[in-house]
Amino acid sequence: MQISGNLLIGQRSVRGSHGEIRAIDPTHGATLEPVFGGAAYADLDEACALAAQAFDTYRETSLAKRSAFLEAIADNVLELGDTLIARCMSETGLPRARIEGERARTVGQLRMFAALVREGDFLGVRIDPAMPERQPMPRVDLRLRHIALGPVGVFGASNFPLAFSVAGGDTASALAAGCPVVVKAHSAHPGTSELVGRAIQRAVHDCGMPEGTFSLLFDSGLEIGQALVNDARIKAVGFTGSRRGGTALMGIAAARAEPIPVYAEMSSINPVLLFPQALSTRAESIAREFAAALTMGSGQFCTNPGLILAVEGPELERFIAAATAALTDTQASPMLTPDIHRAYETGVERMAVHPDVVTLLRGSSDALHGGRPALFATNAEAFRRASELHDEIFGASSLIVRCPDLATMRALLERLDGQLTVALHIDENDHADAQTFVRTIERRAGRIVVNGFGTGVEVGHAMVHGGPYPATSNGGSSSVGSLAIKRFLRPVSYQDMPEALLPDALKTTNPLSLNRRMDGKLQLRR
Repeated sequence: MQISGNLLIGQRSVRGSHGEIRAIDPTHGATLEPVFGGAAYADLDEACALAAQAFDTYRETSLAKRSAFLEAIADNVLELGDTLIARCMSETGLPRARIEGERARTVGQLRMFAALVREGDFLGVRIDPAMPERQPMPRVDLRLRHIALGPVGVFGASNFPLAFSVAGGDTASALAAGCPVVVKAHSAHPGTSELVGRAIQRAVHDCGMPEGTFSLLFDSGLEIGQALVNDARIKAVGFTGSRRGGTALMGIAAARAEPIPVYAEMSSINPVLLFPQALSTRAESIAREFAAALTMGSGQFCTNPGLILAVEGPELERFIAAATAALTDTQASPMLTPDIHRAYETGVERMAVHPDVVTLLRGSSDALHGGRPALFATNAEAFRRASELHDEIFGASSLIVRCPDLATMRALLERLDGQLTVALHIDENDHADAQTFVRTIERRAGRIVVNGFGTGVEVGHAMVHGGPYPATSNGGSSSVGSLAIKRFLRPVSYQDMPEALLPDALKTTNPLSLNRRMDGKLQLRR
């Protein structure tokens, strides 16, 4: 499939006229063809108008038809074959194995949502039948289902060009919920975005979905992305990126005449707690695993282990020595874009010159825009006092905090912002001490990891990829796993609605064969 550099607005391919976007190969620094045209306000208006027109039809497509549509997208992405893999490698500098794994994850989550839609439990059907004879007052007939919010604006992420981008988790969950989607592609990988966008566009056509079910826009600046959030026809936003970008979009959404939710994943340093017995018995092996997690993908993961808390002593020094050795032997790979590399180097330099921080390691790299690993150390009092040491550095950088005791570790954890993950490394003799941390960790993170690291997010039904602010803008949601669909749904209750007017999901005869909560009791499909 040839890449055109065009916008995809409904079923049309349109040349953008508002500025240009050029992809850059981060490995070699070369500009890639073709040149992409940025969307103008008229293009955005057309995409949002089509999405609004499509909404009422698309949200009431049958569960079977919507499920087949999601599966068709997955099949079309796979059919892109090596064309997609090669282009994605060129635009990101990521290795083939990583891209192929991410494609599998993208396809897998589309198929997971297809199965979820076909089953129908996401509708959350509840029926309280009328009780006209009830005393002292009769009960009306009440029936509840969840419906789609409306058209959704999705922002592609830089660090996951497939799984958190055009056909990624936000798009898949929004489409599964019944929401048309307008995607603002990330400018770092426009060719990858167009290829995947065409796969979705073809599925819309082949499955007979309304034209406005999907559109793809490129933005040569910030204006179109901001205008997308501000458009009255957009009812929710999915975003993965920096805290600065996420809070800016949240501000726009909150200032609208009709404020809308922005589900933004933004900032997390993912603390790792090393408990005494675990350090005593396996400091070196934990250190090697830490080094591998820190440098995976040049550290460009939102779940990267950016903070280590441990009790000072010889066991911690063993960990530091082993981690330093492992990181010294790590070959740094290119970061995703020159801008990300510059921001990483600036953040590392700011940490290195901090008066209360000691540089343990600053790796080297022969690669252009190489993400050289960095390891730093400080003491508990300095970390408590200097809030700037709590800031995320997006890349393979981590700070070790030497604590006098476990009570201090717990006190420092209490002072941290919300996190995507907190990891505990414990042995059986640490269980009693670890138990005293659990309630604090539950208040601070969306996922608790034991004897591992947050990198590697399983796509499943029990996964939470979210957390209290600023890890995400809404700590009650997840951007990964089947729970993600709930972000784009809202409950509607129908009171004394005639049977003929009820949606199929709520009819007494249960024509969709759904699980339902009938008069408060779970009634399973037969």
